[in-house]
Amino acid sequence: QVQLVESGGGWVQAGGSLRLSCAASGRTFYNFAMGWFRQAPGKEREFVARITWSGGNTYYADSVKGRFSISRDNAKNTVYLQMNSLKPEDTAVYYCASTSKVVVTTRPIDYDYWGQGTQVTVSS
Repeated sequence: QVQLVESGGGWVQAGGSLRLSCAASGRTFYNFAMGWFRQAPGKEREFVARITWSGGNTYYADSVKGRFSISRDNAKNTVYLQMNSLKPEDTAVYYCASTSKVVVTTRPIDYDYWGQGTQVTVSS
């Protein structure tokens, strides 16, 4: 079992920045690739970013590329999502998730454990 707890969400004006954190506990954190997803009201959960267990490889959705940055600190069992140049369309509940799959996957079904989510609201 892996327990994931997100934090750092909130309200921000368009163009602003937020940094989300995801603290992990339970099974060995560094064995897992980690991902961030988001879900807006009435929409399906969508992939945002992914990072390998070593932190050496990252992958982003086109919609956030160049604005968001995913990183991890295995010593602290924490993964981060730095979000810059935020837009109103970034408004959603953001979730972190872990996967044991080594291939890059953006499908929520391929992720084994999920946090409870943190709300991000971007006003225009």
